[in-house]
Amino acid sequence: MRILFAVIFSLVAQAACAGSALNVVATTASMGMLAREVGGAAVKVDVLAAPDRDPHMLQAKPSMMRALRDADLVVVVGAELEMGWLPAAINGAANPRLLPGRDGYFEAAAQVALLDAGQAADRAHGDVHPAGNPHVNLDPTRMAQIARALAERLSKLEPAQAAVFRAGAQRFATAVEQHVPGWRARAAGSPGGVLFHKDGNYLFALLGLPILGYVEPVPGVPPTASHLNSLTAKLKGQRGVILHHAYQPAQGPQLLASRLGWKTAVVPLEPAKNADAGAYFQLIDSWVAALAGAKG
Repeated sequence: MRILFAVIFSLVAQAACAGSALNVVATTASMGMLAREVGGAAVKVDVLAAPDRDPHMLQAKPSMMRALRDADLVVVVGAELEMGWLPAAINGAANPRLLPGRDGYFEAAAQVALLDAGQAADRAHGDVHPAGNPHVNLDPTRMAQIARALAERLSKLEPAQAAVFRAGAQRFATAVEQHVPGWRARAAGSPGGVLFHKDGNYLFALLGLPILGYVEPVPGVPPTASHLNSLTAKLKGQRGVILHHAYQPAQGPQLLASRLGWKTAVVPLEPAKNADAGAYFQLIDSWVAALAGAKG
């Protein structure tokens, strides 16, 4: 009888815990993965942006507003990455907990030092981000820093689960530390590559590899014939690989590759919507493999 009572009590406690899980909405799949890894069973995570879409170019939708309406926390990339759609989605949700500056608004980019910070907000230079390059999700070491900061924010919202959140952040950081030496060893000796956009910069820096150019003449502007001609002249006779995402037009990368005799690699920017840390590390693996393949 005591055993039966203990089992029933345990099930009731688990159900109560599940019912009180924090509702977290993440703007991208990488941010959703981080919330899931840090929060564990104490959070319920929804992701707004499909992983095969450009997070710069989305539009606020009623489905986003519905998800945000009941959220306790929104986890955003920040540095103006979601500037074109997230403010409208939050306003439409009418959830004051998620307003910038409140505890329910967590900006990942604000937790780490950013590359390219301090650039002038001059649209003549393309889709610039004065606060810095927002694509921190491709630097696992920065993601580990963000995880620790996220654990503290979740602890503020749900103090009783603070130990759970901090342990989740520590597990993720430890896993990153274990993976980084292997990634660097595999990529060592690679000549580097050409990116379509400035979204791989953090990973190249982590691996110590050179960025040989960009398919875009300036961020957010499609490649022109003159720019591709200039890139061809600059890189002729060198080795490298051209990296781009499935949602980015393939014509420019393919033309450049045919002129240089290089390979192109379609690599993901985001893992699946329901990704865990393992899927995120596989994403980084795919970039490292593409760069290692350029060694010749």
